[in-house]
Amino acid sequence: MPKYFFNIHIGADVLSDPEGQSLRDPDQAWEVASAMARNLMDTQFDKPVDWASSHIEVRDDLDEIVLEFPFLEALQFTPKSH
Repeated sequence: MPKYFFNIHIGADVLSDPEGQSLRDPDQAWEVASAMARNLMDTQFDKPVDWASSHIEVRDDLDEIVLEFPFLEALQFTPKSH
C-alpha cells in the first residue's frame, strides 16, 4: 500500500508528518484529511486560528503532492450518521 504524509499548514506554520500512513489510494487519503481537518477545527487552541487560510497538504512516498485539502472544505462534507 502507498504511504501518504499529511502536512498541516496553518498560516505561516507547517506541522510536518514524518511518519505518514499506509492507505489504499488518494481517495482514502482525502477521507483521512477531511477527518483530520474536522478534528482540528473542533480543538480548542490558545489563540484564534484562521481556518480559511489553512490546509492539509498530502504527499505520497515519492514526495509528490497528491492533494491540498482546505480546512473549510471539511465543513461541506460532514459524514452522515446512520
